[in-house]
Amino acid sequence: MTTEDIIILIFCYVDDRMLDVQKHGNASLYPSELVTIGILFALKGGRFRAFYRWLKRDYDALFGGLPDRTCLQRLLRHHQTCCDRFLEVPSFFTVGDSFPIELLFPIREGRSKKQVGKKNKDKGRWSIGIKLCWVLNNLGRVIGWQWRPMNAHDQEFNAEIEQWDEETITLTDLGFRSKDGVPGNIKLCEKGTWNERMIVETVFSMLTVVCGMKKIFHRVSEYIEARLAYTAAMFNVLLALYHELHPDEPPHKMSIAEFSL
Repeated sequence: MTTEDIIILIFCYVDDRMLDVQKHGNASLYPSELVTIGILFALKGGRFRAFYRWLKRDYDALFGGLPDRTCLQRLLRHHQTCCDRFLEVPSFFTVGDSFPIELLFPIREGRSKKQVGKKNKDKGRWSIGIKLCWVLNNLGRVIGWQWRPMNAHDQEFNAEIEQWDEETITLTDLGFRSKDGVPGNIKLCEKGTWNERMIVETVFSMLTVVCGMKKIFHRVSEYIEARLAYTAAMFNVLLALYHELHPDEPPHKMSIAEFSL
């Protein structure tokens, strides 16, 4: 597929699920177009300035003209709540885990009083950033997400998982254990047990390789929140499109590489 084909496929899927969302009278872009742009940014990764130059230069006509970069960023932040439409429903067993994301090099720690990221070790090296927690159903689709500073303990995500109590059993590693106990729907799994949890490792590897999510460049929490919302929507949309294009593949097969920008 060409990049234009990928953009059109994503837009058609998004637009079909946002037919009831009305366009503002003074807006130049429909909400489904903005969500499509947010998904494309989450998929391409990198800095928003570079993404905007690429989109404006090569695909401006597809959207009938793009607004200024800063205006577009504000619109994406405003419409991030639309991404909740693309979250999936839980299955009987779900999987939860955290994914560290770097925001700054450690040498830049403390240069801004408004620094969002915190310092912690990631794979043996010090990093300053945030920690993203995804909860996935048995097909690898995102049903919910939350984020905290990187120095936060995984047990702080337990409240996010507890909302599905009596709906699902969530498999997690021992990092989610707490001295005060865990919610009744969390199943703590020791290393080497419950290999079903490996689905989350596969998902995070795709985020790393295809989307470059190990490092993002936002500095304000509102825009970090928007980026993470579009990332969750992006992953679910691309998995759905993959199975539409490959109907003979088993439902648990996951691949987004062919949509890489």
